[in-house]
Parts: sequence; structure tokens; C-alpha cells
Amino acid sequence: MIVDDEEMGTISLKNLFRLSTDYHLLTYTDPKDALEAGKQREVDLVISDYMMPSMDGLTFLRAFKDLQPHAIRLLLPGDSDKDSAVRAINEVGLFQFIEKPWDNDFVRTVVRNGLEKRALLRTVEEKIRELASANSDLKSIQTALLKAFM
Repeated sequence: MIVDDEEMGTISLKNLFRLSTDYHLLTYTDPKDALEAGKQREVDLVISDYMMPSMDGLTFLRAFKDLQPHAIRLLLPGDSDKDSAVRAINEVGLFQFIEKPWDNDFVRTVVRNGLEKRALLRTVEEKIRELASANSDLKSIQTALLKAFM
């Protein structure tokens, strides 16, 4: 998901990824619309501009984290917003910030790394569910064995 109030920002990033990846992209120029979409569909990674008139990127990412805590979050601060970007690392669990103007190769690398991290987290979540299920099965067997011998 790409969120930038300037349509040129969303178009630039969308074209960058369209040309070099097979990612399914969602783009929004209004962070409120992006939050509504986040209620409806799972997103692996979200990129947000920092300076937006209706809601700054930090506020948006904080709200998005509440909706989808496992989504990887990236922030696009301008030069004057670096302090906010550093604050965002702690406040919203920011994966990384990408300074404007961005380097296309750097953006592709950061997004690829973020998506790889999300895939690993998804694998860990699945293994935890499998272990919980196996543990439940073992407890059921243990209970059945105890009942059989009583």
C-alpha cells in the first residue's frame, strides 16, 4: 500500500514497482481512505508520506499499526522531517524511512527486505499455530490415557 497526498508520489512509486515486480499495489492520496481499506484487506507492507494535510504519516502509521500490527511500515519524510522519522522508528515500529528524493534501487531493496521479513513473520506465526495445535492434541491424548488407566 502506498499513501501520499501528492498523486505524483503514488504514481512514481507505483510505476517503479510495476516495471520491476509483480506486487499487487494499492495507492491512496487520502490516508483516511487507506485506513478504511486496511479494515477490509490485509496488507503486507505500507509506505506513507510524512507531510499530508488531513493526517501526518506518523499518525496514519500509528492507526494502521492498530489495524494491522504485522504489516511492515515505511515512512517517506522530507529533509526537514528526519527528526519525526527517527521518532517514528520507536513510536510505530517503523521498519525504515526512505528520504525524499529517493533512490529507486534503494526503495526496491528496502521494500523487498520488508516483504521478506513479513514472509518470515508469517512462517513463524504458522509454526506457532502448528505447535499450539500439536500441544492441544498431546494434552488430549494425555487425558485419554489417564482416563484409560483410572
